Amino acid sequence: MTIVAIGATLCHDVMTGFVNTDLVDPQGDFVKKLLSVSGTLLLLVGALSSVAPAAVAQPAPSANWHAKRVCADVPSGYASCFALKLVDDSATANAAQGGHVQPASTTPPSTGKTPTDIQGAYNIAGLNPGGRTVAIVDAYGYPNLERDLGVYRSQFGLPACTVSNQCLTIMNQTGGSKLPQFNSGWADETALDVDAVSAACPGCKILVVQASTASMANLGTAVATAAKQPGVAAISNSYGGGDSADSSYGAYYNHPGIAVTASTGDNGYTGSSYPASSSYVTAVGGTSLVKDTSARGWSESAWSGSGSGCSTVNAALPAAASFGTGCSKRASADVSAVADPQTGLSVYAPTSSTASSWSQYGGTSLSSPLIAAMYALSGNTGNSSTLANSLPYSNTGNFNDVASGSTGSCPATQWCLAGTGWDGPTGVGSPNGVAGL
Repeated sequence: MTIVAIGATLCHDVMTGFVNTDLVDPQGDFVKKLLSVSGTLLLLVGALSSVAPAAVAQPAPSANWHAKRVCADVPSGYASCFALKLVDDSATANAAQGGHVQPASTTPPSTGKTPTDIQGAYNIAGLNPGGRTVAIVDAYGYPNLERDLGVYRSQFGLPACTVSNQCLTIMNQTGGSKLPQFNSGWADETALDVDAVSAACPGCKILVVQASTASMANLGTAVATAAKQPGVAAISNSYGGGDSADSSYGAYYNHPGIAVTASTGDNGYTGSSYPASSSYVTAVGGTSLVKDTSARGWSESAWSGSGSGCSTVNAALPAAASFGTGCSKRASADVSAVADPQTGLSVYAPTSSTASSWSQYGGTSLSSPLIAAMYALSGNTGNSSTLANSLPYSNTGNFNDVASGSTGSCPATQWCLAGTGWDGPTGVGSPNGVAGL
């Protein structure tokens, strides 16, 4: 019997600017669509089957934990990061009433995915990136990035990735060394991004380009700077704003020979988010990833928050023409990977400008850097004049077809309901190895 979460008690941050105030907003589609395994209502779908793989018992977050956005909503012309952090509801309530704040954790959460999990689930263990670099584009500064990345990699026995050994490079949006001011939400996002790349590709070099602000122009400038750096095979963008025209921002993201990935967002079917709606990027949706007794050892369903939609302004991908997207213009997603915060990644991230702690993170902010790292592992894009987003559509046999799960209701079934072949929440599926990328 397949069990899919369709209800949960989650919260949406109320923030001023980029500062989290840890208040709970009990209303809004965002809350309704971000569904948790520990939620209050479960929908049983499918039928009993003697051959269906059984779920494997594994730790799960308690009912007190909910997913919290780390970045604020933003005005037009700006982007918000899509990282979601699991927080303890009871600790948040106690703190609001003057009680004890949840203590910083010195060990990874037992429920969080590890590098071994990620590499096993996507059949990428032991692959060599050949010296290739994954670039991460985020906004604002993160003074302790190198230190925190070192803690993460040491915890899981990964090789050191430091500035001094030339594995890690950090620059501003124009390639300079003067970095922007610290921002707590975007620093969380950056920690998730670099840890995700490390989990999927421990041998990849990492370039972090920090935009001065979260404006689309500054983030785009940072992408263009990343594309100019030697060895960059992929650029991950775990943020988005409203659907925008490539005629406005597309030049920032148009880099044949480099895989540019972008998160589709965490609000389910609500229309497209840019840059995921760009015709130049690989739009990355999200799944829930759990262990089972199948030959693969894992099963995936569409995560209930995975963004999908049809752009109103950007051209459809020629490679997707035969896939029945139902969109007259650009459809998203193209591919997917784990994004459900309840089945998300253990991350060592800042709790202030000086301190850091272990937490569990998700959102399509997790799936985008995972896919970028897998593109780098494939090595298929470096000498190509073809956009990397065409590759999954011509290599669907190298993907796990995610055929269950839903993000709610929408005008066309495939835009929000996972099924055989392409669907909005998961695209053509999640990678099985890297031959499809």
